[in-house]
Amino acid sequence: MLKRKFRREQTAGDELLPTASNTIDRQTFMRDLCIVVGTRPEAIKMAPVYFALQESSVLHPVLLSTGQHREMLDQAFASFSLVPDHDLHLMQPGQSLADITARVISRVHDYLTETRPAAVLVQGDTTTVLATAMAAFYAGIPVGHVEAGLRTYDPQNPWPEEMNRRLVAPIAQWHFCPTQQSREHLLSERIEESKCYVTGNTVIDALLWIRNKLDRENRTSDEVAARVGISDAFNQRFLSDDATRWILVTGHRRESHGSGFVQMCDGILRIVAEHPDVGILFPVHLNPHVRQPVMEKLGNHDRIELVDPVGYEDFVWLMDRCLFLLSDSGGVQEESPSLGKPVLVTRDTTERPEGVAAGTCRLVGTDPQKIFAEADLLLSDSNELARRRGLKNPYGDGSAAQQIRTVLERSLCDR
Repeated sequence: MLKRKFRREQTAGDELLPTASNTIDRQTFMRDLCIVVGTRPEAIKMAPVYFALQESSVLHPVLLSTGQHREMLDQAFASFSLVPDHDLHLMQPGQSLADITARVISRVHDYLTETRPAAVLVQGDTTTVLATAMAAFYAGIPVGHVEAGLRTYDPQNPWPEEMNRRLVAPIAQWHFCPTQQSREHLLSERIEESKCYVTGNTVIDALLWIRNKLDRENRTSDEVAARVGISDAFNQRFLSDDATRWILVTGHRRESHGSGFVQMCDGILRIVAEHPDVGILFPVHLNPHVRQPVMEKLGNHDRIELVDPVGYEDFVWLMDRCLFLLSDSGGVQEESPSLGKPVLVTRDTTERPEGVAAGTCRLVGTDPQKIFAEADLLLSDSNELARRRGLKNPYGDGSAAQQIRTVLERSLCDR
């Protein structure tokens, strides 16, 4: 068994705590903290928290996967060489939100009542997050919410993510806010000030960790293209030459299903029509509501490359080399400024207004005219592109996970 000595000043009532003269079994003393993830963004943003808690002398992280998504979740785990301690494998074909919510509440509640961790951590705004928070509440286990306080105050946009976040807030014991503005949202909702901590966003921790790994490996475009499934023609024309211009595109939001994705594709087609030197790389989400219109509208253009979703490491490599991004992803809005990449956000609202205020992101919705106008500005005005590439990231400096660990150690183990 692994042994560790633990030093702290002993006070009245601390008779059971280890001191310099008291060596105990580390696993006996450590308190389990359950980290629950179900989708790719959750895995990416919780990986740094898991690693930070592994360094703790008093808390032991246990990684639980609901499997809300499968292939993309597994990709994210692989990027960080993580394997869940437990996997509930809850994803089913054609699952509805009601179905997955019910299964997560039931199965996570069973797991928590059997294992009784000291606390549960969730991240973000997915069905896994809301259902896990409810399961923990029913089990009488405190909840920490990473990336708390983001709001649009429009229940339909993003749907259902906006309400997922808002419903978790009254349940959570610890709110780890990425910015001061997100903290102010919670205070306006009468969440206790003592429960709200501004830490920055853990996605910046993850991004910098992966980027350092890629720098050490010196990964080439040929390697990335082969793994991602990018054609040799697109690779040689765009990825292998730093002087070329290409745009990285992602999209998945439910509010854009149907006409929204059709209009977005129309905007992309106009970009490539009026800028004959520009390429588009689009990792297409697996959801058929996304894939069908994208494949139909963009599938036969020699400068538009459509590929399956890529692993996080390769996505960071691609972000680092594109000219700018067109995306509805919250993570992309947070990450890209750290790489000096402007983001055109294909949404009408965002729960991440700090990026819009800082100028690193601009809302364009799915209107093809707005998409083209903003892309055309960055493609035609090199001074504007350079200005926006130099703006500071408002979402943190990469120390969020360590700050979260410190808060949890003090809250759970200082008595």
